[in-house]
Amino acid sequence: MAAMTASITAPLSGVPLNVKKNSVARSAVRSGRMLTTAQAKGYKNSQLETLVSSTPFDNFSFAPIREAVVNRAMTSRYFDDLTKYSECDVVISGAGSAGLCCAYELSKLAPDAKIAIIEQGVAPGGGAWLGGQLMSAMVVRKPAHNLLDELNVPYQDEGDYVVIKHASLFTSTLLSKVLAAPNVKLFNATACEDLIVREDPVSGRYVGGAVTNWTLVSLNHDTQMCMDPNVIESKVLVSSTGHDGPMGASGVKRLARLGMVDAAPGMSALDMNTAEDMIVRNTREVVPGMIICGMEVAELDGAPRMGPTFGAMFMSGQKAAHCAINSLNRQNALQQQPESADAQKELVNA
Repeated sequence: MAAMTASITAPLSGVPLNVKKNSVARSAVRSGRMLTTAQAKGYKNSQLETLVSSTPFDNFSFAPIREAVVNRAMTSRYFDDLTKYSECDVVISGAGSAGLCCAYELSKLAPDAKIAIIEQGVAPGGGAWLGGQLMSAMVVRKPAHNLLDELNVPYQDEGDYVVIKHASLFTSTLLSKVLAAPNVKLFNATACEDLIVREDPVSGRYVGGAVTNWTLVSLNHDTQMCMDPNVIESKVLVSSTGHDGPMGASGVKRLARLGMVDAAPGMSALDMNTAEDMIVRNTREVVPGMIICGMEVAELDGAPRMGPTFGAMFMSGQKAAHCAINSLNRQNALQQQPESADAQKELVNA
């Protein structure tokens, strides 16, 4: 028979009094340490059986609650959030790595701004929970590793790039920072079905917010009668819905259908070195009130895809946050200094 394992768990609850009084058991059981094989020798089988089958949670009991209380605890807060964020400074459509980096950067740059994130999936994070081809490690080209240092995410330094042991370590860390920010609200399982577009006599058409619906409704419009959406007004909308897919690149595709941008040709074939620089460089306010970042940039500009390297997603999201601040500042300047139409056009085009 194989030798006994090196140690035996010694939980606190359910241990007989005669075992608790034993000095060896007392030092291990009460401290939550493990009993070594040598320490376990000499105990009766019944005593050992108790030691290895008991846990500190055996007599655990939750505080009582009524089902209606749970209902009100959830719904009251959710609908309070819907009311509070019906008008926002910034709406971010898409909570992949670029959208979350944008939200994180904005939470630092503008801690008093109201920021809503709309994510079609139940789980935010997009494709950043894994590396390429469902593998664990995440490759990040420098200098995007500076964000990892700021977030205290460990990595292996390979010279021109770094490797995080599991992509989920980065995404969960970033997500926890975003959700902890007091001025940021995530509405997941919520789709951005359309854009609010208004006409301005000076600047022309501009984006004024997001048209939203629960994702399950959005995906099933053709199976039932019409289910009208909801809206979130915003001063700036950051579209980070990724490359083409079921709901991908929805922002730029809608702009193209409206004639507000040239037709979106879609991303080009993979070229990591060209792609990442181009994605960050072309992150911008593409029409008044709407900024694009991440792979949605590639869909509009025909940039190459970069595949399983994530630095451009980080830095594009961060740049989008600064573009949003610039847009907000420009809008504030227009409101505070009403001047001639020509002067206003200069500010709009700045």
